[in-house]
Formats: sequence, structure tokens, C-alpha cells
Amino acid sequence: MANVNFESLAEATSGAVGALVSTTVLYPLDTCKTKYQAEVGSHGQKKYRKLADVLFEAISKGQILSLYQGLGTKNLQSVIAQFVYFYGYSYFKRLYLVKSGFKSIGTTVNLIIAAFAGACTAIITQPLDTAASRMQTSAFGKSKGLWETLSNGSLSEAFDGLSISLVLTSNPAIQYTVFDQLKQRFIQRQQSKQSASGSAGSSPESLSAFSAFLLGAMSKSVATIITYPLIRCKVMIQASNLEDESNEPKPKSNKTISGCLSSIWNEEGIPGLFKGLQAQILKTVLSSALLLMIKEKISRFTWITMLALRRYLLVSKKRVKNA
Repeated sequence: MANVNFESLAEATSGAVGALVSTTVLYPLDTCKTKYQAEVGSHGQKKYRKLADVLFEAISKGQILSLYQGLGTKNLQSVIAQFVYFYGYSYFKRLYLVKSGFKSIGTTVNLIIAAFAGACTAIITQPLDTAASRMQTSAFGKSKGLWETLSNGSLSEAFDGLSISLVLTSNPAIQYTVFDQLKQRFIQRQQSKQSASGSAGSSPESLSAFSAFLLGAMSKSVATIITYPLIRCKVMIQASNLEDESNEPKPKSNKTISGCLSSIWNEEGIPGLFKGLQAQILKTVLSSALLLMIKEKISRFTWITMLALRRYLLVSKKRVKNA
């Protein structure tokens, strides 16, 4: 166990628990959002004219619990994704500091490490992500199990949307860049107010928790808006064929980014590229806030647990050697 990085393991575990809770709490919203995003058609042909129509359909059919279809798969995907991401991010950051000899990491290197950790996460969890999307977009009450969902197509289809997932690793980079710009302007404005009032004191070097949350939400919203057409394309590529009640297989062209964008453009025009954007922002911001809040709350407990586990393993190892 000497090669195990317990600090990275603690970060990964707390991140995974945070993902599990936030995914479960917001899952009905996520299902409604995903089904709404997956539908493409002209105005008269649309089944869902607004996000609430998905909820009303589930209620009218007595399938309210179907809003949780695919929850187990989504939770498994979220836990593994967050564990891999936080472990990879923490591990690569520590490795960089050791190899470079620096005491801190610059913004550019930090974004590169985050993007690399995100790419590794996407490759590992893509089949689960695809399966969860297929389950969510299946007709209410007709969702299949994980194995049946994945085995209902070829191995390559299990990785539908991987190219977009890799491109979307740029989302955090955009978010952090916008956040840094907003933070600098906020601090500069605070400094100007202090100078104008003639009050002496140290310049604000950090944000309050509330200010950090607001700027974080704003920066995440900007990143989501910029990358949203790709986010919707990913959902469309992964969506179950059961959403189309004719059960006709999707054309191969609609399995590509250009095919999806072309389909949206022809049927819905420019507004279609941003269909469901409000729900995406709401879900993303709430999910990020819940995940980070829970992660911070349990990180200390997780670290203490990991230290206790490490001591127990070391003591057990010594007993075995002495025996």
C-alpha cells in the first residue's frame, strides 16, 4: 500500500460521494432535460413544446417513477467519473509539482492537467454515459437494464458521443478562464471603492463564499452557453431509438456532429441549437454547487478515514511479518 496516494484517494472518494448525492437529487430534472434535448422536429411535429411537457407526460401516464429510469447506471457513471477525475487531477497535479520542483501550479498548467484528467474520465466512463442517456430517452416504462442496453448494439455504439465528450473537456477551461477574469474585475472594483472612500486596509485577495458561488455560477453558465450546441448533439447521438415511436433506426449521418447540427438546422433553425439551454444551466449549476458543497463537507472526514485505514493496513502488515 506504500504506492497508494492517500491524499488523492481521499479527494477522489469525497468527489464521488458528492456526485452520487447531487445526481440522485437532481435526476428527475436531468431526465426531463435529456428527453427534451433529444427530440428534433419542426414546430408542428414536436411532442414536447416545453420542458414541463415531459413531466406532464410522465404524470398523465402514471409513470412518475419512470423519471428515475437509468438512475442506477447514471449514479455508477457519476461515481466512477468523479472518482477517476478527482484522483487523476490530484495525482497529476502532485506529480507535476514533484517533477518540476515548483511550489504552485500556474493557471495554464492547471487547465491542461484538468483537461487531461477529463479526457481520461470520458474514455473510461463513456459506455455508461451512453447507456444512461439511452435509458433516460426511452419511452416511459420501457427502459431496459444496463447490460441489455449496452448489448443491444455494437461495441462502437457504446462509445457514441466520445469525440464530443473529449471536445467538451474544454468546458472547464472556459469556465476557469471566465471565472479568473470576473474575479480580477470584482477585486479591482472593490479596491477602487476602498480608494474612493479613503479607507485603509489590505486589498481583498480572495472572494467571500457567496461571491465565489455567484461568480462560479456565472462562469459555468458562460461555458455552458458556448459549448451547448455540442452538448445537445451528444444527447441526440446517444438517445434511444425508442424515443422515435416509429422505431426506425437513426440514419448514420445523425450519429456524427455535422449530421446532428445539420438536422437541428434544417428542422429547428438557430434556436434549435440552444433548445433546453435554461434547463441545462439550471441542472449544471445546481449539480456543481451540490457536488462541491458535499465534497467540502465530507473531505475532512474522508481524509481521517483514509489515515485510519492506512494505519490499520500497516499494523496488519507488521503482524503478518512477525507471525
